[in-house]
Amino acid sequence: MKVELRDPNTIMKLSRLGSFHQSKLSFLRSFLSEFKDWEYKRDLFNLDQNGYGEAVYSFKKKDRVYSLVCFANEIKDEERSDRVIATKWDAAFTLHDGTPNSEDIDRLKNEVPKQEVGRLSFKELTLSRANKSVRVFNHVVESLSEGNQPDLDLLSKVGYLYRTTAVYGSGKFGLADRFRIKNREEINGPFRLEMMLVYLVRQFTFDQVNHVAYFKNPKKAVKLDNKICKNLGIGNSTGLGMAPFIVNHPTLLNNWILSRETALKKIREIRIVKKEESELFKDCVKQSLKNITSWNTDSEYQQIKIKSLLNDVEKFIKYIENDFDFEIEYPFNEIYLWLEKNSCEECIEYVVSIMMEPYNKITQPLVSNMSSDEDKYFNIPTTRTIKELKDIIETRYQNILNIDFDKKENYQNFWFISKNKEEPRLADRFVEHGSELEQPLAIARDIKKLYEILLSEKDNLTVAQFLSVNSELRHVVRRAFIIEKFPYSEIQDNTISKSIVPIDMLRLKLSFFGALKFDPRSDKWLRICMFQGAPLPNELKNYDEQWVYKTIN
Repeated sequence: MKVELRDPNTIMKLSRLGSFHQSKLSFLRSFLSEFKDWEYKRDLFNLDQNGYGEAVYSFKKKDRVYSLVCFANEIKDEERSDRVIATKWDAAFTLHDGTPNSEDIDRLKNEVPKQEVGRLSFKELTLSRANKSVRVFNHVVESLSEGNQPDLDLLSKVGYLYRTTAVYGSGKFGLADRFRIKNREEINGPFRLEMMLVYLVRQFTFDQVNHVAYFKNPKKAVKLDNKICKNLGIGNSTGLGMAPFIVNHPTLLNNWILSRETALKKIREIRIVKKEESELFKDCVKQSLKNITSWNTDSEYQQIKIKSLLNDVEKFIKYIENDFDFEIEYPFNEIYLWLEKNSCEECIEYVVSIMMEPYNKITQPLVSNMSSDEDKYFNIPTTRTIKELKDIIETRYQNILNIDFDKKENYQNFWFISKNKEEPRLADRFVEHGSELEQPLAIARDIKKLYEILLSEKDNLTVAQFLSVNSELRHVVRRAFIIEKFPYSEIQDNTISKSIVPIDMLRLKLSFFGALKFDPRSDKWLRICMFQGAPLPNELKNYDEQWVYKTIN
């Protein structure tokens, strides 16, 4: 049986993309798999009794070494902020290419805590900073120093000791440009170095809290239990800065989505499912209920989504336990068709992710297809005709062409770059000034505008001739020729409408990172948890690949 890939006009709507969840294709999970046979080491741990100082952690294989250099700083409570405008943080980090010597550490000690204001070198690959969850960190220190393990209920509500507020790479602030390292086999997948940094930062938070607790009460202090450590991740606060990425990298976005869609297609095409495969799938779905029921948020919007997800997953479990036979032919295709009829988008995409768990042989080859040589597709084929361009738009942008941009609510918002931090922002063009500085992120509006102009042009006109008098439309002409080859490269929705929910764009990207427990703080920023439940560095040689569905009771 042949199953078609899902229609981009359905899948690339923001409500569907904002319902994606982590899977075996997510970057933090593929990172763990790729680095499990590397040698992990804590090379330096030079903290004072209050936990301030520097530390170095490394991964090594043959002659290649990647080192996380950490700087823990004393700051006042009023200086601690997750906002991008912050200038001080509890800790700052950089991933160094190789083993840093004492001169490197002295240099980095002066620059890394400054973050954007500092200057790094080509020896540094990624840069980050993080703040303590003060209530949780202090509770853990207090408990351990008295010889007790911390309150699991409190830890499960938060899920981390620290949260990062940004992770930078690819040439920012003097960091190594991508071209220097893009041919290294071990980091060929997207965001491998960013995942490594966050993973090693997680270990630093455990070592620091143990260290502070010990010096608070050397005679009674105990270390944080390994099982508790495993069930803590690293938090992250993410705002609109992440949203334009998925618009500005169309071929990369396509490769992420296409890999996921291809995995689903291949799984639906499996004629006979082995018993151990169906059992693993069912076990993961049932185990995952713990993740849903421990997903805490004050956001009413998210609470409704979680409640709906929980109801639908429980209904789905009853279905596969009581009414479904995995011994039929093409069982996962039947399951998928049932989900489309009986479940919300959130549940459909949640179960699609879990379907991948038994199938390394399907997901593993797809992991290597998730990068993109974007420059290769940047040039516009100027000898093509207007007729061809119109045909592409009519085929690939059907939803977009139906939007009426004469209606105020369909062009109410605009994207701009803030002056103080050069970060993307979204504003109401009828309330706030600055729409003349609008960024080219309103792809739906610009595609519709392009199409309407093309209707009055001769079919045999070349793209070169057209652009010679319409150069302001070059960015969307390029996108149209990209989507011709890359069907999942474009969000099939209006990113400037009154009704846009920007966190759907953030959730899409974060699901591919491998984030859990999205906690919206508004419609424009959210908190997440990464690596919660993941093996510790000294367990990587042999760990349970389904760790993401196993939590402490």
